[in-house]
Amino acid sequence: MSNKIVRIGGASGFWGDSMVGAPQLVNSGLIDYLVFDYLAETTMAILAAARARKPEMGYATDFVDVAMKTVLPEVMRRGIKVVANAGGINPKACAAALRALAESQGLQPRIAVVEGDDVSSLMSQLRSLKSKDMFTGDPLPENVLSASAYLGALPVARALDAGADIVITGRCVDSATTLGPLIHEFGWSPVDYDRLAGGSLAGHIIECGCQATGGLHTDWQDVPDWPHIGYPIVDCIEDGSFVVSKPPGTGGVVLRAAVAEQLVYEIGDPGAYMLPDVCCDFRNVVIEQIGPEQVRVSGARGRVPSPSYKVSATSMVGYRCAGSMVIVGIDAAAKARRTGEAIITRTRELLQKAGHKDFSSARVELLGAEALYGPYSRAETAREVMVRVVVDHPSSAALEIFSREIAPSGTSWAPGTTSPGGGRPSASPLTKPFAFLLGKSALTLSFTMDGHKQTVSVPLIQGDSTDHETTVPVAWLDTDEPQIEVPLIRLAWARSGDKGNISNIGVIARRAEWLPLIWSRVTPEVVHGYFAHLVKGRVERFHLPGISAINYLLHEALDGGGPSSTRMDPLGKGMGQMLLDLPVWVPKSLADSL
Repeated sequence: MSNKIVRIGGASGFWGDSMVGAPQLVNSGLIDYLVFDYLAETTMAILAAARARKPEMGYATDFVDVAMKTVLPEVMRRGIKVVANAGGINPKACAAALRALAESQGLQPRIAVVEGDDVSSLMSQLRSLKSKDMFTGDPLPENVLSASAYLGALPVARALDAGADIVITGRCVDSATTLGPLIHEFGWSPVDYDRLAGGSLAGHIIECGCQATGGLHTDWQDVPDWPHIGYPIVDCIEDGSFVVSKPPGTGGVVLRAAVAEQLVYEIGDPGAYMLPDVCCDFRNVVIEQIGPEQVRVSGARGRVPSPSYKVSATSMVGYRCAGSMVIVGIDAAAKARRTGEAIITRTRELLQKAGHKDFSSARVELLGAEALYGPYSRAETAREVMVRVVVDHPSSAALEIFSREIAPSGTSWAPGTTSPGGGRPSASPLTKPFAFLLGKSALTLSFTMDGHKQTVSVPLIQGDSTDHETTVPVAWLDTDEPQIEVPLIRLAWARSGDKGNISNIGVIARRAEWLPLIWSRVTPEVVHGYFAHLVKGRVERFHLPGISAINYLLHEALDGGGPSSTRMDPLGKGMGQMLLDLPVWVPKSLADSL
């Protein structure tokens, strides 16, 4: 094994991330590659709507107008390569805009555009074959705004092999922007599964920006200097292991616990994290604190990848409007609830008189009354509450009636009603995501650079990527010692997120010897009962012995998830925090030591 180290900085975790990441990493002098991740499933819906309005749009404009405008001259001077999935559903337009920017700065970077992810032209054929949504089993809709396959890292690697300075992709898995450079630099083959899994994990750790450097950390009080938080850097070696760090002098913190939280973030089954290039097994990954701002990650394993790509698509299903008012004073929550229900009742009657259909959905939620906690709310006597009313309808004209009827509540009903201002809410297009699997042989992948198009061959290797043995912790044995209830947060860290309509909650024991206790107390049945007011499907759990963690999957937990959901937390970001409040019985001696 060589001593070569490839240093990659993650400058963006989503479209809308801070503008400080790219210049911070570039000016550190510590990176060979600058990578950006922009494309959440919700973002694809936004980009599809943008392209529908203007054909030249459909890409993450911040990549060109903010990030690269700031750092491109220094990137070129230092010889840093750039990889970004900023192309969205229009990567050619993104490349054209970047090329125009470069010319205005007197620069001539070699820009490669990866293509082949757009499968919109195949939708008619797929409907005729009766393809179905991989989660709901529903047939594919007729009205499709976008349909993009999650590509892997090979096209990125091949573009870099050809001499690209900047690689722009459309839809690819988030980690591919990191794995592509590692395949290129180390010459990994398509069957180097353990190395590919390690490189994918490196990409997974940095794909959400500051979430690897203290952002969203359970022990947030211990994370210094939020305004100047450092963006992550991974120093990667040939065997697939890597060290996580950040630029010196920046805020945030690089901790084993924070990196572990990011490992479990949205991975589903940790023994079968499916990616186009490899099926990853993260269960025995080891995370070690090797310095004050350095964490070493090793032990990822890989197997043959799936023969299919996951396709993320969006369809237009109508319009949505959300309005809100603030209620102050005694019984604020009760007044707010009645206000929201009155708005819906009145507007339903007005819709009927105007000849419109009823709302396709309507929801009242109270911010400040802990509505998401359901029966576990401790804010029944809250004296400041915002009532949020969300309605969907096939017609935007119908929602204009609803929009006009929000403000009248300020003089008609509950005392203490006010508003922070902002005018009437407006209707916006409502898109619904859906997903299905598509055989890799159905797509032709390529990249274009300097006007020349080159096809990228993706190997189709046969094998079962999903079959793996499951493990459980050693059994916890209770004694006659008295038991005391403590909140789970005293025993564990947690991080949560979404996969469509599934909430993913990762729980990491603060001490390895506590994991059997957590496993015995926080069962799928307990978790399902705790979230019964939100979760309509089953709860699964998986064991990660390497970091003493458990990953929970809560099915049908997010009211459809993403842009479909009417909830305040459509992506399940708060569900980990809610679970950390779960009371857990522990021996008195353990409770006394906390």
